[in-house]
Amino acid sequence: MTGLRQLARALAFACLCALAPVSALAVQPDEMLADPALEQRARALSLEMRCPVCRNQSIDDSNAELARDLRVLIRERLVAGDSDAEVIDYLVDRYGAYILLRPQIGADTLLLWLAPALMLGAAFAGFSILWRRKGPPPPESEALSEDEKAVLAQALGQGPGQGSRP
Repeated sequence: MTGLRQLARALAFACLCALAPVSALAVQPDEMLADPALEQRARALSLEMRCPVCRNQSIDDSNAELARDLRVLIRERLVAGDSDAEVIDYLVDRYGAYILLRPQIGADTLLLWLAPALMLGAAFAGFSILWRRKGPPPPESEALSEDEKAVLAQALGQGPGQGSRP
């Protein structure tokens, strides 16, 4: 019985290890700078840049070869003395604003930033127009009196004693 328990524990441990999220760092040791301050700036910048291959993943997290090249490029620019803004401007000039994970507000991205608010406003306007067109609810109808039932039956051709038509 103890052998079965040990096997069950080993199997549970193996499943746990297989299901545990493994975060492999994309930044290789040969890419890292010796200066910790420059390395920290490089990591911060690479977290803000989108990998052109992986789409919605930063180049810091991506294992793609192009992401590696961009990480090396950022480190080269920082070692050359560029400021963070100069590195960002260089990459945007070279790859376009798409490379930024959080695009800046500008004339070309204004619609992108305003689209959610515009769509919400349009939906609100549409619902309010529909609500106004609907109007107030109809008054509740009252039960017909005996005289009204007789007039209705006569109008429908079902006078007293005629019964219903087949």
